[in-house]
Amino acid sequence: MGQVMRSEDVDPKGLIRESYAIAGITAAECRSIFLDWALSLPEGIDQRAALRVLLATYGDVAGHPMTQVLQEGLGDAEPPRRRGGRSGRVGS
Repeated sequence: MGQVMRSEDVDPKGLIRESYAIAGITAAECRSIFLDWALSLPEGIDQRAALRVLLATYGDVAGHPMTQVLQEGLGDAEPPRRRGGRSGRVGS
């Protein structure tokens, strides 16, 4: 059976933890912190599982913009779509 992840395992730099301690933090700042967290996630850790751990740890902070960002991170990404190019201008 796998080892249970803790918030310290999935947020070793404390970026998410510290974001909850910043008074008046904005959603844009939370998205920037989230991106830094995602890029520094230790190799071998599943991002979706890590997000669930973080939400279980910090998600009860009602109305905090980081909670919303973490929840959005769990959502399904939109499939990539073609943008621009000749076929985008002319049509199929």
